[in-house]
Amino acid sequence: MGDLVIRNLSRTFVRDDGSELEAIRDVNLTIHKEEFICILGPSGCGKTTLLRTIAGLDRLTSGEIMLDGEKIDGPNPKVGIVFQEYSLFPWRNVIDNVAFGLEMQGMGPEERYARAEKYLDLVGLSQFSKSYPSELSGGMRQRVAVARALALDPLILLMDEPFGALDAQTRNLLQNELLEIWGKTKKTIIFVTHSVDEAVFLADRLIVLTSRPGSVCEAIPIELPRPRDRTGSGFAQVRRKVLDLIAQPRCSLQ
Repeated sequence: MGDLVIRNLSRTFVRDDGSELEAIRDVNLTIHKEEFICILGPSGCGKTTLLRTIAGLDRLTSGEIMLDGEKIDGPNPKVGIVFQEYSLFPWRNVIDNVAFGLEMQGMGPEERYARAEKYLDLVGLSQFSKSYPSELSGGMRQRVAVARALALDPLILLMDEPFGALDAQTRNLLQNELLEIWGKTKKTIIFVTHSVDEAVFLADRLIVLTSRPGSVCEAIPIELPRPRDRTGSGFAQVRRKVLDLIAQPRCSLQ
């Protein structure tokens, strides 16, 4: 129970001029409960489209998505999503941003603020609960966005290049923090990235997509023990294996 099963998923968009753009084609994946999956692929290959379709934000053209035995055909409380842009409300303070989804669900103030405080503590931002997004660094804003998604207690957390706009030091720090959060919450995480290093550092399994229309080129298990040493020989070997794979014409990132 808790698995995400994607069968023959395709998504085609119709442009304003009536022409069609096929974003993803015949994607088949099974993602197991509590797995940390990274999706890697070239710009425009459909990574974000795949995540939005799993989240129920985009309608699929064909195929099906099943989560915990139920079909996903629209936004689903079992699926949370964190975008690269922080998407915080600038007029709401941190705790009100985290509690927003719970408020929309009709949860009372006492319960929703207690839960928001729990997840702010989890991401290390309890002392900033009354601050506003403009008063936070980029990394802190993204941690607020993670807390907001987790507060809804989804089975799956989707993350669309959440650290892509951050400097290298902050990015590395948040990668470590995310692994700690994953270990504590036991959520399934599907994480889109352009970085091979990031994928090898984070993932249980790495899914490589082809160029558009995106389909699964290969799934690569990352069997390095955690915590992973980015400078170690084992890490370098896995990184080289992934780079060699994506250089092949069938999964080229060119």
